[in-house]
Amino acid sequence: MGFTSEFKEFAMKGNVLDMAVGIVIGAAFGSIVNSLVKDVLMPPLGLVLGKVNFTDLFISLDGKTYATLAEAQAAAAPTINYGLFINTIINFIIVALAIFVVIRQINAMKRKPAPPEPNTKTCPYCMESIPKAAIKCSHCTSDLMG
Repeated sequence: MGFTSEFKEFAMKGNVLDMAVGIVIGAAFGSIVNSLVKDVLMPPLGLVLGKVNFTDLFISLDGKTYATLAEAQAAAAPTINYGLFINTIINFIIVALAIFVVIRQINAMKRKPAPPEPNTKTCPYCMESIPKAAIKCSHCTSDLMG
């Protein structure tokens, strides 16, 4: 078997294709979460915290003052962008929570329901299976009550 045909066989296995689909969907989900945090969650949070724009939370390392991060970046100033870091942490928490919920649901679907209570018992005299409510064994005629 040649290298090309061996690679083709590997690439067409179900697990590899499933993984590729998962990566693509995961990347798209990451974009959705980034937008959710940046465009939906952070503006109201910034408003509640005193009209703070988290993307403009940074420390300029060149000693100069800049009104926005974009201004500092345009001036090629070295910065510590802790506001962007906060956004990234929130993104991670949301993704981790979403993955936890999905895995939890998958595990719940995998759990088998408890087996039904048996409706038979074993006769202590002849060891045959008899109905649970029996008071006399139908095989050996022993009395079971008493």
